[in-house]
Amino acid sequence: MKTLLSLIFISLCFTTVFGQNTGVITGTIKDKNLQEGLIGVVITLTGPDTVKAMTDINGEFNITAPVGRYNLETYYIGYKDFISYNINVNSGNAQVIEIELQDDVEEFGEVTINASKSVRATDMVTPLATQKLTAEEIKASPGGNFDVSKVIQVLPGVAGGSTPNRNDIIVRGGGPSENVYYLDGIEIPVLNHFQTQGASGGAAGILNVSFIREVQLTSSAFDSRYDNALASTIVIQQRNGNPNKLSGNIRLSGSEAAVTLEGPLGKKTTFLASARRSYLQFLFQLLDLPIRPDYWDFQYKINHKINAKTELNFIGIGAIDNFKLAIPEEADANTEYINRANPLIKQWNYTVGASLKRLINKGYFTVALSRNMFFNGADRYEDNATLGGNKLFSLKSFETENKLRIDFNQFFSGWKFSYGLSAQYVKYDLDLFNTVQDELQDSVGNVIAPAISFESKSAIEFYKFGVYSHLSKYFFKEKLLITGGLRSDMNTFTETGNNPFKTISPRISSSYAFNDKWNISASVGSYYKLPVYTALGFRDSTGNLANKGLEYINSIHYTIGTQFIPRNDLRFTFETFYKDYRNYPVSISDGISFANIGTDFSTVGNDSYSSVGRGRVYGFEAYMQQKLIKNLFYILSTTVYKSEFSGVDGVFRPSTWDYGFVVSTTFGYKFKKNWDLGIKYRVSGGQPYTPFDLSASRMNYLTTGVGTLDFAQINEKRLPLFQQLDLRVDKKINFKNVSLTLFLDIQNVFLYKIPSTPNYTFQRNADNTGFETTDGNPIASDGSNGIPVVLENSSATVVPSIGFIFEF
Repeated sequence: MKTLLSLIFISLCFTTVFGQNTGVITGTIKDKNLQEGLIGVVITLTGPDTVKAMTDINGEFNITAPVGRYNLETYYIGYKDFISYNINVNSGNAQVIEIELQDDVEEFGEVTINASKSVRATDMVTPLATQKLTAEEIKASPGGNFDVSKVIQVLPGVAGGSTPNRNDIIVRGGGPSENVYYLDGIEIPVLNHFQTQGASGGAAGILNVSFIREVQLTSSAFDSRYDNALASTIVIQQRNGNPNKLSGNIRLSGSEAAVTLEGPLGKKTTFLASARRSYLQFLFQLLDLPIRPDYWDFQYKINHKINAKTELNFIGIGAIDNFKLAIPEEADANTEYINRANPLIKQWNYTVGASLKRLINKGYFTVALSRNMFFNGADRYEDNATLGGNKLFSLKSFETENKLRIDFNQFFSGWKFSYGLSAQYVKYDLDLFNTVQDELQDSVGNVIAPAISFESKSAIEFYKFGVYSHLSKYFFKEKLLITGGLRSDMNTFTETGNNPFKTISPRISSSYAFNDKWNISASVGSYYKLPVYTALGFRDSTGNLANKGLEYINSIHYTIGTQFIPRNDLRFTFETFYKDYRNYPVSISDGISFANIGTDFSTVGNDSYSSVGRGRVYGFEAYMQQKLIKNLFYILSTTVYKSEFSGVDGVFRPSTWDYGFVVSTTFGYKFKKNWDLGIKYRVSGGQPYTPFDLSASRMNYLTTGVGTLDFAQINEKRLPLFQQLDLRVDKKINFKNVSLTLFLDIQNVFLYKIPSTPNYTFQRNADNTGFETTDGNPIASDGSNGIPVVLENSSATVVPSIGFIFEF
């Protein structure tokens, strides 16, 4: 702390010496539909100074301006004006941006919410339930710690996971496995460290915010080019590296250190590369906590312009995760539970891909090749902290996908037409050992029941295919937009997967502008998703693949909403939605829906299922956004919904994600001398949970390390409401050729006890060397003389993160 305060003092002194400094904004302006660079676009920066520039023959520009925050406006005859807010120009990294301008005669598809200087409601038409975040908004989000998954939770319809230390994305009551993520047009199945196999949640995001240009979340009316999405598509666009010089940044925070480099590799080639290392394991050791998470991640992007019409992108992202446990000096019942219940995790994953974009007559096409691989390893011992006792659980699992995607986008007489196909080769391998019940002995050592264990090895491989088309056009002088799509998906594994007519998924949406400020939109669409690989690869006790009969999960969305834009910096939206789920997997062993299994830090879905489940989610959401104009910006989102799914009995019950309501607000203020303040407050209803079967829990606890749930009372209990206030303070300091940002980010400022689902354990003895028993004898392996304790699981931990970003 003393070192950091000294650094702040020295930096402030140097700032005074250097005075005003300059920074650089560089980038490209293109035609949105044709992707061609636009020559002679007039660019105006307004902020601490007013600076004008113009794009060159390639649509590129390079602007030097005094440091500070700017709004960027464009003017070009025949195209709609564009304005982008809150561009931070500093003397370190150049701001590399890409702008797509919309033709002023006809407009199609997606347009950013800040897309017009003289705003009209028709200019602001976006697909229903679509929101965007810029890199600057992600960096400045309080409590976000530069993590995309955490920042997305401020958007309407989005809730966090079941515990505050997870990155589960719950969109409109759908589970984490219902989202898909695309990075520069390439799907990335793994977005988090310590990812839950069979879902998409984890402990911390692996994306480096320094790469991101924007993130778009769509929670309904998905573009038909995206497959396997039931709840949302999250499309992430990366920027290119600095074309002018070698530069980068070093980021040090309370949990990790990251280094990013970028620059030219030639006249037509740029690169971005980064590496990040956590040091949570050292911090938690200092805090005397039993968990020791440790991770690395890596990311790169190379952009090469072959000629004016053709460019290549190479991207890669990967992570290495290692989770251990230790015995702290002051151990208690919670420590014992953590050491028994949590497996030791070793994971690694990567996604690499190459995409080619080629401009053609009246449009363009892209071809993308990619490969992603995920290894999930987990072990659990009788004593995980010391690796002592019998090994009770062991998992080694590989998921591999090789993908080809071809997309065409063309424009004829006011029509936008997109079509394409995809093909995947999939491999899934599993080596699983699980002790269902250890040998049971009474307190004097007599064997009551033999040990029961389950061992499974599985290897499957198959192909997946998909075809789609999408069409859109404006009518009645751009007042009415109609867009429709059709998609079909197939696979060579499931019994009915090779029938394309089983997954025909039409969707149609429309938007009508009553005037320049107000429009109304509606959509209906059908979407399909193949069940997770952990279920498809599961083999029963006879070694047969148990789930080849599963159908594609189907969800039909109905939405209607309105949008009011009184000014180009202020936006209001309101939407209602209904989602009808069909063919949802239901466990044959316990009769409950996959939607009520919840999440685990290891894997979910290793069970026999039947496609007999139904589900329904309905509700409404409201959103208000004030963009940063001078010093103030704020966001307020509210979602009220009901999420219910049925099991084998056909009765609808609350899903694990049925929080009831979610309210989130973010407030930011820019003070003089580059001081920034951000505040975020979130509140949601309590998560449903299932109570323990006390008899079964007593018998199985010493083997499983956790309580056994009573599925006859599925989700009949509910936690108290969740709320959290986060605070962030930033100070930006500009030197001659470098810059420094100092920040303090505090989560849970008010020490609110955040509730989590209860834990089951046995009472510890007075000196904490073992379990207390009812008869004074050593604890019996069947737990018959143990003293059950249900731990109410809530904590009021404040998570402060102090650090800096050095840009050069």
